[in-house]
Amino acid sequence: MSKPHPRKDKRLPPTPPRSPGKRGVHPLHGRDLLSLSALDRAQVLKLFATAKSVKADISKDRKALDGKAVILLFEKPSLRTRISFEVGIAKLGGTAIYMDHSNARLGERESVHDYGKNLERWVQCIVARVFSQTVLDEMAAAASVPVINALSDLFHPCQALADFFTLTEHFNGLQGVKLAYVGDGNNVCNSLMHAAGLLGVPMTVITPEGFEPRPEIVAEARSLAKSSGSRIELSNDPSAVSGHSAVYTDVWVSMGQGAGQADEAAKRRKAFQPYQVNTNLMAIAGPDAKFMHCLPAHRGLEVTDPVIDSTNSVVYDQAENRMHVQNALLLHLLTKRL
Repeated sequence: MSKPHPRKDKRLPPTPPRSPGKRGVHPLHGRDLLSLSALDRAQVLKLFATAKSVKADISKDRKALDGKAVILLFEKPSLRTRISFEVGIAKLGGTAIYMDHSNARLGERESVHDYGKNLERWVQCIVARVFSQTVLDEMAAAASVPVINALSDLFHPCQALADFFTLTEHFNGLQGVKLAYVGDGNNVCNSLMHAAGLLGVPMTVITPEGFEPRPEIVAEARSLAKSSGSRIELSNDPSAVSGHSAVYTDVWVSMGQGAGQADEAAKRRKAFQPYQVNTNLMAIAGPDAKFMHCLPAHRGLEVTDPVIDSTNSVVYDQAENRMHVQNALLLHLLTKRL
């Protein structure tokens, strides 16, 4: 009989104080990524440096995940998340295993705890795209291998990492960059606020009244922003996009919202109509402002064709960069690359 796996503390502790003249980051090896609030600025920038490296030339990392298996547990449908992880893992020499949980949610057939304890015996990493953040927390607490949040009701950290990496490419860094988010204060918005706070990027969240992000997550992001010398502002005025380097939006009705409730979906669309990102709104932001969207986009609703198809749109760069940033994350979590 095999011995039980030792339980590792996978929480990301605060980076220890550094001696004068010494540089480096606390290693991410073996840790979970459930929310960007668990990282610090140095760790994110190190991930970006690795993403830039593997995007330019992945040849030296072709066998980095040789012999390692990563399981993808998906309760929600996906194009970008699934394909970017599967292709990225293959490029690094690993094996990706897809488990469709759209019909039987995690925790229904057997407990999340037992599922996690089984998986840790076979795979080296768990990537989960779920409806509830609680499921991720339970999985991470049970399994000794790293757990990556590939989307939950509260956060979408891989998306936000790819988004800010994309901004660094288009603005040659983040100095002077300001981000405006227009739409629903949802999971994507939450992770963008975390990233903005960590990286010192001023961010304005513009929503209809009553659709603001959760106060406790705003407070968390503002605490991060205070440390980085940035700020997170909330507004209900679409014209608050003025002077921002990039305008970001997302769907008005996310997966699971208004499902089977046509009246609720119609109510949301009416509330969000004045917040549509169109050519007029982009003109207020400025002629050089980039347009961003995590996709899939509902053209004609949250964004118009002339905006998403414009030369200022970077949506497909964001989609491509999901793979490069996730590859960097896998390298740091599953290997001892620093």
